[in-house]
Amino acid sequence: MNTTDISAGDTAWVLISAALVMLMIPGLAFFYGGLVRRKSSLNTLMMSVAALGVISVQWVIIGYSLAFSPGSSFLGGHQWAGFAVVGANANMTYAPTIPHLAFAAFQMMFAAITIALVSGAVVERMKFSAYLLFALLWSTFIYDPLAHWVWGDGGWLHTLGALDFAGGTVVHISAGTSALVAAIMLGKRRDFGRAALVPHNVPFTLLGAGLLWFGWFGFNAGSALAANGVAANAFVTTHTAAASALTMWMVLDLFRNRHCTAVGAATGAVVGLVAITPAAGFVTPSAAIAIGVLAASASFFAMQLRSRSQLDDALDVFACHGVAGIVGALLTGVFATKGVNAGGGDGLLAGNAHQLAVQLYAVLATITLASVGTVILLSVVKLFGGLRISLADEIAGIDGAEHGEQAYHGGDLDELAGGLGDSIVLAHAGDDERTAA
Repeated sequence: MNTTDISAGDTAWVLISAALVMLMIPGLAFFYGGLVRRKSSLNTLMMSVAALGVISVQWVIIGYSLAFSPGSSFLGGHQWAGFAVVGANANMTYAPTIPHLAFAAFQMMFAAITIALVSGAVVERMKFSAYLLFALLWSTFIYDPLAHWVWGDGGWLHTLGALDFAGGTVVHISAGTSALVAAIMLGKRRDFGRAALVPHNVPFTLLGAGLLWFGWFGFNAGSALAANGVAANAFVTTHTAAASALTMWMVLDLFRNRHCTAVGAATGAVVGLVAITPAAGFVTPSAAIAIGVLAASASFFAMQLRSRSQLDDALDVFACHGVAGIVGALLTGVFATKGVNAGGGDGLLAGNAHQLAVQLYAVLATITLASVGTVILLSVVKLFGGLRISLADEIAGIDGAEHGEQAYHGGDLDELAGGLGDSIVLAHAGDDERTAA
């Protein structure tokens, strides 16, 4: 196909969708940044923003080629390294009506946001340099192979028939699983279980959730790779699942806490968006309501279970992305119907129990790769200067220690009191560090 056969409408939609997905990264930064303490907010924001830079460069140099170029059933080759031959002509295998470069750019944004999701589990304690190295290694050795397995031409899960419309396995289950492993390996924050670790800026979190919801239309509907009926269906199911999960979360919040919290509402919306991601282009809007409700329930109770444990998954990445991603991937195998997408498949309710078994297989394969790979990669990163900041830096605040900046300056009484408190605690930090050693 030459450039004269490319659809201007499809190209415009995919380019806009790529921009929407890119907007999700600062949205995630605000969502996460509002949930941490103010002395850690800048570092939390930077973990998302830095991923956009580092992973975009990696994607052009080698990531896209490993994920999508012709290769084995487990990994792409090197033919498209440096975006070689990735240009204005379409690639008939992946997106026959848009420039190959548009498809590559769209997928770039997925790679960038996925590792940023992991950061929520390790905030307030991981060295920024260690995080950047881990992000680079994780994208190369976990995300890129997994993308090839599920979406790449000849990928073994793709050949098996696994359905993942926009990243339930590739993005959310992988990120959630790796976040869980990373939280375990880094250990809990000093103040975990000793003091209330409350969000410093709930409006930031609501703003972030709104930006994520807005950008998710590009994330899911853009994955149709054309301005067509499948994209329209994905658009509607995305919104419907988010709305139903938000509603369900408020109900659960009300019964448990007698309040509908803003953080809970924001979390519920994100959980619904996560859960519908693998199913968006394969299920009906009615099914999307069920997916949102079930995912919100599962994630809500997973979060309560985590809160009673000694696991310091700081921002509940596994509960929100891992659990909701697993629920969404499995329910895709229940609700999928060719009536929505002839290029997909029928699920359990349409008489095809095999699809649910395939979905389960894909979930287990993703969890295995992400968990084992994260253990290995974090162990390697630890050899290059360690993973955690010092206890003194953690007490004073990771923003100043890792970035030489503070998110807020004002000198008000609250800030003065916090500074005096930190100074008192710092006086004993050396003793704590020696005791820990």
